[in-house]
Amino acid sequence: MANVNTNLAASSILAGRVASFCHQSLQSIAQWNDARITRKALSRLSARELEDIGLTFGDINAVAARK
Repeated sequence: MANVNTNLAASSILAGRVASFCHQSLQSIAQWNDARITRKALSRLSARELEDIGLTFGDINAVAARK
């Protein structure tokens, strides 16, 4: 009976780790996509429009990388 409890506990721990890995992976993908959308939107602006909001083309990657 103790072996069954040990296997259940190990399975439970493994399931938790897999769930955590999946959650972190999805979160990373969502953050990457948000940065991609931001870079794309800012890249469409002219130099004058970027200047109006206090940015330059060189700032786009840094802004997109912020969390």
